[in-house]
Amino acid sequence: MKRDVEPGVAGSPHPRVEGGEKVSGQARYSGDIRLPGQLYARVLRSPLPHARLRYIDTARAQALPGVHAVISSADAFDIRWYEESQLFDHTLRFIGDEVAAVAAESEEIAEDALPLIEADYEPLAFSAGFEHPLLDRATKKQRGDVEAGLRAADVVIEEAYTTQSALHNALEPHGCTATWEGDILVLYESTQGIFAVREEVAKKLGLAEDRVRVVTQHMGGGFGAKQIAWKHSVIAALLSKRAGRPVQLMLDRESENLAVGNRNATRQRVRLGAKRDGTLTAIDVQALVQTGAYLPGGEDSDVIGTYLTLYRCANVRAEQVPVRSNTGPAVAFRAPGYAEANFALESAMDELARALHMDPIELRLRNYATDDQLENKPYTSPDSLRLCYERVRRKIGVRPQARTSGSDPIKRGIGFAAHDWVGGAGHPPAEARVELGGGRGRVITGAQDIGTGTRTALCQIAAEELGIALEQVSISLGDTNGPYSPTSAGSATLASLGPAVRAAAREAKRGGNGIGVRDENPEDKSIRTCGAQAVEVEVDTETGEVRVLRVVAAHDCGRVINPLLVESQVIGGVTQGLGYALSEERIVDATSGVVLNANLEEYKVQSVADLPEIVNATESKPDWEAN
Repeated sequence: MKRDVEPGVAGSPHPRVEGGEKVSGQARYSGDIRLPGQLYARVLRSPLPHARLRYIDTARAQALPGVHAVISSADAFDIRWYEESQLFDHTLRFIGDEVAAVAAESEEIAEDALPLIEADYEPLAFSAGFEHPLLDRATKKQRGDVEAGLRAADVVIEEAYTTQSALHNALEPHGCTATWEGDILVLYESTQGIFAVREEVAKKLGLAEDRVRVVTQHMGGGFGAKQIAWKHSVIAALLSKRAGRPVQLMLDRESENLAVGNRNATRQRVRLGAKRDGTLTAIDVQALVQTGAYLPGGEDSDVIGTYLTLYRCANVRAEQVPVRSNTGPAVAFRAPGYAEANFALESAMDELARALHMDPIELRLRNYATDDQLENKPYTSPDSLRLCYERVRRKIGVRPQARTSGSDPIKRGIGFAAHDWVGGAGHPPAEARVELGGGRGRVITGAQDIGTGTRTALCQIAAEELGIALEQVSISLGDTNGPYSPTSAGSATLASLGPAVRAAAREAKRGGNGIGVRDENPEDKSIRTCGAQAVEVEVDTETGEVRVLRVVAAHDCGRVINPLLVESQVIGGVTQGLGYALSEERIVDATSGVVLNANLEEYKVQSVADLPEIVNATESKPDWEAN
């Protein structure tokens, strides 16, 4: 059914409701927490990519004035980690692996204590590349007969594509402040999933979940790496227990870039077969995916997913092979696997378009998919990607000054690519409460706002349903003492919580207080998240310099609750994509295993000065169907 309240609040641009707190410095992040008697922690990390810890002595560090607690493998904690390892393991598998930790009265004293820890390492053989594929753990998916499809093709192209390992480099690093209130552990954590951290930390420490409380009021970015509990949370809790005082453990930039996730590098070999009219007869891919030393959990990197869904094709074979290496563990990074795969698949589609002498958009339209070929279901919005194509084509145009030939080494051209993404559908469980009284509303949920504007969007939904102004709605979130909310992952936060808040607000109109829960998605349809981009670039064919002039992006976002927030997300996503394409790459020395740019001096993220014109061509769907 359509909305039965006056439209206008949800769907209109509004500044962030927490904007004043942030620009005034009142917003408190994990590193801003200051509790009575608070200590500060630092971690001693492995200097070798693969080693056996033969000996460790922490006595000198413990004796340093101002040090209150030191923990290491000598404490014999029986806490499993990464399935095959321990919290402090005697076998160290990458530079940055945790060896010991210190809590002291200041960060400086904790830093001074680390060199006083005596540790002896036996170096072991290591790999920093793609030498060790785990063929027995490969994931294979297939439909139809790929070999027959290739034989039936008039044109077959075969290409190899590589994508590098990228580092998340959120503005705020991982970290927490841990304190014990009696037998209750409270963690002020920078996380995308407060309930996930509560569950995992409780399990590691052998506690009931109701004895762990996780609070995330504000956080400075995550991009996927903060979906799970990392070792620092348990280390801080153990140090706090031993010292009897709160302990803050915030990772420095180098530790952040070594130990708590990265986008996995890939090697993809792609074959496409097609008829002369452009109809695809076969898609065949094998993808090697570098996982690093451990499998930390969180969203899987699904590199083969988009090969199975983006284009209509009866014959598809896709294989994903994990590759272990003595580098930091790979973890979800903004559409994990799909970003890597869409680059390769779309590059191959461009090669096919050239071989067929076809317009690249026309080739894609010739193989347009209206059904989910994995689930054998129609999409809820079968025309959404087609509309994205049209918006991008209309906005990018063809500039008359484009030049691709002649003696001038500067060539200009326009590139196009589509994408889909398995996330974005939203899902239960997700709960919210709404309280209404005195003409004001209050939204209460356990969700964390990871910087995307969740506070604002949920307040807009509640205000519209309650029929009051946005300024009359407040929100309380980011605390596991609130109603359950899912991890902010898979582009699912608003799609999960929005319907719950709306249902709670509807109930509050009848009785002053309301509880809303997220219903299941329809079983007979598949929800698609997709989009398209066109990029105008100049390339100096003599120096290799690439200059991006303009990016046009159109995304299917469903109903847009706040166009201002959507535009910010599009600009941020494009900026991150430009960095991934042009400048960001973790560099590992193959002879030593050392990460050469685990900092923001040598690791180049895009700045405002680097950005081209970014055009957001996203449009909102007109109707909002009730859940």
